[in-house]
Amino acid sequence: MSEEINSPDNEVLSEELEQPGTHGESDPDTTVSQEEQGNLDQDNLEVQNPELEALRVQNEQLSAELSELKDQYLRKQADFDNFRKRLLRDKEDSIAYANRKILEDLLPVIDDFERAIKSSEDAKDFDSLHDGIQLIEKQLVSMLEKKWGLIRFDCEGQEFDPQKHEAVAVEPREGEEHQRVLEEFQKGYLLNERVLRTAKVKVSMPVNKGE
Repeated sequence: MSEEINSPDNEVLSEELEQPGTHGESDPDTTVSQEEQGNLDQDNLEVQNPELEALRVQNEQLSAELSELKDQYLRKQADFDNFRKRLLRDKEDSIAYANRKILEDLLPVIDDFERAIKSSEDAKDFDSLHDGIQLIEKQLVSMLEKKWGLIRFDCEGQEFDPQKHEAVAVEPREGEEHQRVLEEFQKGYLLNERVLRTAKVKVSMPVNKGE
């Protein structure tokens, strides 16, 4: 009867056979960890996809809003340019035709002068010509005063006022305390109570007796 021989090599071989995980067996802990990682990756993809979709939709909305705002800006800019050009054109027209109304009012006066000249040529009557011109002058002054506020003022005999009178000649006078207008060479005019043109006058110069 033969005896089994337990050599040290046999003992080592037996221990290797008894150790778990040898001969291709997988570690349960390692297997669970890999499955959990796969599940986490899948969950992340499922979470990220809706977020990416929401960002894409938001980006499209912002792009559309930006395009609309840009279009509105261009329209507003075009409207402003047209408005500025219209204002400039109206200003130029206003300057060019600022005197239109007064010129229209002067046309009848010119017509009267033409008729007076023609009448004087036919009749050769100086008195009639003089009366006609005098009538035209009165009508012209009256029209300018009523419609345009142009007033012709008289100043002879009044106290000298440098705001209304321009002294072009001086005459010494005794017995006067103030300078007075002695003679009027050219009429002065007010426009809406403001001096438009001073009158050219001769004024007195007060002097003491014996000087």
